[in-house]
Amino acid sequence: MLSLTAAALVTSSVAYAADLPAPVFVEEPELPQIQIGGGWYLRGDIGYKVYKDPKVNFADIEFSNEKLDPTGVVGVGVGYRFNDYIRTDVTLDYEWDSDFEANVPCLSDCVGVTTDSLERAKIDVWTILWNGYADLGYFNGFTPYVGAGIGASYVRVKNVNYFNPNGRAGKYPHGNKWNLSWALMAGTAYDIDENWRIDAGYRYLHIGEVQTKSFDSNGHITGIKYDNLAAHEVRVGLRYEFGGGSDGGYDEPIVTKY
Repeated sequence: MLSLTAAALVTSSVAYAADLPAPVFVEEPELPQIQIGGGWYLRGDIGYKVYKDPKVNFADIEFSNEKLDPTGVVGVGVGYRFNDYIRTDVTLDYEWDSDFEANVPCLSDCVGVTTDSLERAKIDVWTILWNGYADLGYFNGFTPYVGAGIGASYVRVKNVNYFNPNGRAGKYPHGNKWNLSWALMAGTAYDIDENWRIDAGYRYLHIGEVQTKSFDSNGHITGIKYDNLAAHEVRVGLRYEFGGGSDGGYDEPIVTKY
């Protein structure tokens, strides 16, 4: 009797279990996430700087044919990436001497001479900027960006001299000044590997002005003022990103879990 009862219970349980629905397994895909806290990076840059023509005067005497020769620039910086789209850095740049030339009417020293004197100088600049960038996307290793910066430039003018058409030459004092500066940038970066990026871009830099120390010339006691200093730059550099660079937010391929 006990055996028959047990057999009946087992048969009933199996029949009940056969009526249960099959188990359902839900797929849980890993969705792409924006990378937060991408981390610190270092950068180094070299570039070629082309100046706009400055405006130069001494008291009420206006110079003419002003020009600053192109020169080179080198820079370093440290930055932080907040996510795949926003980053910031602080940069320090030095530009090598740029040769300045202009003409000015020859005054009392050139009686009877109608040609102008030749005015020359050398200008070099240190610039520190705080920059912000917007990375515009990730396209097969390339990341285009736009940016802007604000900071200060330390401008020095030296080797200031003149050569008059009558053969007389002389020198003027040097000068220096700190100015508020700003910049606009655009370019693209390319992934060399997980950490290294090569960066090529354009920068417009507004530098400001500088004036020599005052001196007395033909009844004027002031300095030569070099105003409207600004330049176009083409720059190439390297960035090392400690936490890896922007990759569109995909840290790993999407995997289905069961």
